[in-house]
Amino acid sequence: MGKKRVPDVYRAPFPLYSIKVDPKTGLVITAGGGGASKTGIRNAVHFLDLQLVGEHQYSASLLHCHDTDTRATMNMAVGDGVIAAGQDGTCSLMRFQLCTQTDGSKAAAKEGGNSVLQGSARRRAGKGDKGGQDGAAASGDLSNIKNETTRISVTGLAEVQSDLNPQDPLQKVVRFSPDLSLLLTGGTDGHIRVWEFPSLKKKFDFKAHEGEIEDLDMSPGKKHLVTVGRDFACSVWSGNQLAMSLKWHETLPQMAEKTYRYMACRFGKVEDQKEALRCYTVQIPHKRDRRPPPCYLTKWDGKNFLPMLTAPCGTEVISSLAVSDSGTFLGLGTVTGSVAIYISFSLQAKTSMGAMKQPC
Repeated sequence: MGKKRVPDVYRAPFPLYSIKVDPKTGLVITAGGGGASKTGIRNAVHFLDLQLVGEHQYSASLLHCHDTDTRATMNMAVGDGVIAAGQDGTCSLMRFQLCTQTDGSKAAAKEGGNSVLQGSARRRAGKGDKGGQDGAAASGDLSNIKNETTRISVTGLAEVQSDLNPQDPLQKVVRFSPDLSLLLTGGTDGHIRVWEFPSLKKKFDFKAHEGEIEDLDMSPGKKHLVTVGRDFACSVWSGNQLAMSLKWHETLPQMAEKTYRYMACRFGKVEDQKEALRCYTVQIPHKRDRRPPPCYLTKWDGKNFLPMLTAPCGTEVISSLAVSDSGTFLGLGTVTGSVAIYISFSLQAKTSMGAMKQPC
């Protein structure tokens, strides 16, 4: 019997601040860095090829490293072959282009698409796979047929000033609208700025929170924008007009106001209900105790924003929230690096993984 293949583990050579998956190519895009300080830690955006190498095992290989000079990318959004990267108080837009080249053929370039990288992963031929050309084609891996190289080029498009804090400007969050017609940013000055995309003409600029913006998301159809600030508020906006403020603590009568603050918000579909929409928020303790209290998940009706369910989600401080495309699952990340999957219907944990160590 041959040796069991050990999946390649990607280890970023810099502090990792943001990870996204490009839905068209399946590329995993990571970003971070050491910032402007001369520590020897570079600032970069990495493009990774994720491949399925076993029934439940993946392998990640680095395809391209794009240097971002003296600015670390702290947050980013990806859409239609464009990366919107939060770097200090600016939002930098970069277009990435993926090219494949085989022996005896000219390079074929595709923006936001690739004829070889299909879906979110490629499966390598192995035991149980069909041999020869048919097997390789079925698995999506043509490496054993022809010598093929993949190249990624990154081009700077534009920059906009997304935060105007006079002391230390910093963009905290960036999102594309679901239809990619708008770019939304929030920063430490408490302002939400909405830009038409791709023209980058400013559409709205309004004070949404006292202090930093933690998160934001826009509903399908662009009817509502939900924002989260460090001021204990979670606000629902129609355009630049405040529609309502959410009061999650009222779902738990024993919960005192301002003992928790909102950390994240996301809209999600409802499986098998085409017109239904949900909004999910994460609440974390405002102060940490020796015996830390739990964080909480709240599910809201995404149209009238009435609370539907609140449930505890562990004592590790939640730092990120994601919703699956189908709306079935919620993904939670913590400040210690652990990950948990929750069922959106019941807000019950499905699975969890321990902390992932990030080397220097």
